[in-house]
Formats: sequence, structure tokens, C-alpha cells
Amino acid sequence: MKFEITKVSGIGEYTFEDLMVKEKKEGKIFLAPNGKAFCVLHEGKTVEVRTDLNLAKVLREKYESVMQSRYFGRGGIEIVLSGQIEQDQVYDLVRLSYNMTIS
Repeated sequence: MKFEITKVSGIGEYTFEDLMVKEKKEGKIFLAPNGKAFCVLHEGKTVEVRTDLNLAKVLREKYESVMQSRYFGRGGIEIVLSGQIEQDQVYDLVRLSYNMTIS
């Protein structure tokens, strides 16, 4: 599965070009307008997002391809893109992460 953040709808009233992106050793870090990270993309292999602790626990128990986030720690999950989670679900989790980050 190829992850494209431009296909995630509902992450603000601005275009993809307005998103702040930091290139780091960890990969691309996408920042919300408030300057906080909401998504980390690791060379197209994994995506890390901020999430609720209970949702993170459920997803880690249900899917082998979901683990605790290295970047966000217990407050997030890392998803292997070639795993069991469908692309639409990954986009939903990115949208949730964005909404949690801006509030």
C-alpha cells in the first residue's frame, strides 16, 4: 500500500502545500498549523500517528502490523503499511491524529 497524505481529507481548511513538513532521520514529520506533529512517515513503510490510549491498545491487540509509536510513545501507534489495516482505515487514523493534535 502506498500512503499519500494528499488523499487524507478533513485535515484543515488549507492545501497540502500549507502543511509543514520536516525531513528528519526518522522520515517525514507532518505538522499541524499549531506546529505540533500529527503524522510521521518512514520511507513509505510505516506511518506513526497520535491516538487515544484505549484505541491504541485495541488496534495493537487486533493487528500484528500495529505497534507502539517510536515517535509519540504510548500516545500513538506505528502502522506497517503492508500489514492488515486497509488504506481507508489508515487515512481515518491520520485524520483522527490531526484532530487530536489541533484541539
